[in-house]
Amino acid sequence: MTKTFNWKIVSRTYGALLLIEALFMAVPTVVAYLYGDPDGGAFAVSTLITLIAGAIAMRVGRNAQRKVSEREGYLIVALVWIVFSLFGMLPFYLSGALDTVTDSWFETMAGFSTMGATVIPNVEIMSHAILLWRAICQWLGGMGIIVLSVAILPMFGLGGMQLYAAEVTGVSYEKLSPRITDTARLLWGTYVFLTVLETLVLKFFGMDLFDSICHSMATIATGGFSTKNTSLMFYSPAIQYTVAAFMLLSGVNFAQIIYFMKGKPEKMYHDEETRWYVGAVLICTVVLTLGLFVYYTWIETADYLPRLLDHNLIRGYAVHMEWAFRNAFFTTCAAITSTGFASADYMLWPKLIWVFVFLMMFTGGASGSTAGGIKWVRIAIFAKNAYAEMYRRIHPNAVLPIRFNGRPLSQTVTNNVMAFLFFYVVIIILATFVFIACGISPGEAFATAVSGMGNVGESLGQYGPAGNYANFPLVAKWVMTLVMLIGRLEIFTVLLLFSPVLWRK
Repeated sequence: MTKTFNWKIVSRTYGALLLIEALFMAVPTVVAYLYGDPDGGAFAVSTLITLIAGAIAMRVGRNAQRKVSEREGYLIVALVWIVFSLFGMLPFYLSGALDTVTDSWFETMAGFSTMGATVIPNVEIMSHAILLWRAICQWLGGMGIIVLSVAILPMFGLGGMQLYAAEVTGVSYEKLSPRITDTARLLWGTYVFLTVLETLVLKFFGMDLFDSICHSMATIATGGFSTKNTSLMFYSPAIQYTVAAFMLLSGVNFAQIIYFMKGKPEKMYHDEETRWYVGAVLICTVVLTLGLFVYYTWIETADYLPRLLDHNLIRGYAVHMEWAFRNAFFTTCAAITSTGFASADYMLWPKLIWVFVFLMMFTGGASGSTAGGIKWVRIAIFAKNAYAEMYRRIHPNAVLPIRFNGRPLSQTVTNNVMAFLFFYVVIIILATFVFIACGISPGEAFATAVSGMGNVGESLGQYGPAGNYANFPLVAKWVMTLVMLIGRLEIFTVLLLFSPVLWRK
């Protein structure tokens, strides 16, 4: 590392970010006292420690040169999730909600990475403050701590372009305004608006206000932490439809949502990635609906020749179809957007169906959304490149440029996608071997590795919708938190830190 690395700007930035975290940590502190929770003191101490650490870091970084280069940007973005989790775990550990540092770290990282996997066997005995803090962690991690900070870092005399570029990963990112801070404010304004809107709708359909706030934060962040052990299985069909709709919306590129709200719906309609994403949700919902309906209506009941003229049976079929559609739509949105909520335990469904659900976890939402996974822009480019290569085999002299949104893509973009998919698969394979070595069955190990990289949360077997990670092996928990981090930062931000080229003068 060269001597020109600007450590003061890194310290000053982390100081500002910790002050932001302390501000949000103060909210459940107040809630703890309002509800009479016994862990108000633990939250107050945690808030004070975070505040002091932020102030010290700001002091160390005083008189720092304000320019943030790529090196500082990537370092800040990659490590901020670790820094936030180190202080974010304090309320869990100091309050006694979680007994060990490992579990406190796992739960916090699962929150900030929006994976949503939990080590708490019974979340319903947790205090209001703990449940709210879990939701806030996901909400902050959803749109991105850095995107939030970019909107307010100028108040601390810091710039944000390099941080924004490093945080908003993917094939490309979009500036909605000439000023990067205005772009960040637009994104977070939309994020807050959707959170409030869902809260009001959930409250209207009968969900408690506190639960509405927690579930809305987790939904818009595509996180998956619930205040109930059975997730959304606990609630009414109207609430399940509401959450499913907002999960679908949260998987859309937020830039497209902003354009829609500005009266430019044609931009969303003509966006190729949005069409791939919505089309995949529709196709998977239809396939899953038919699979559930046919199996539970005819195959399981051995009624292979239904009497379609019987009015009572027709009414019964209508009820079964609604049940099948609701759970298919909800499960599809939860899997593709990596939210991880559950309206039913798909592990109780036929194996072919839950394997289909598992395959959806690879995909993810659109780039620029809060969803995890590979993202549909990469899947589309990969598919088009594969088709082009097959076409060239038949017509070697043909010139077939890969186009996306009507524009030809450079070879650099295609190479980026291929490299991303390579590293994505390699990390899943390595994590799978580690989990197997820790004593997890091969099927569950592979599914859990996929879940971690995609920030889904739910997996298969004992780590499915009805399970949790309380009994996950110790070493596997620490490895899983690393996988969560890499998945949240979409690989390259983390891998670049180990590249000597980045650190050369």
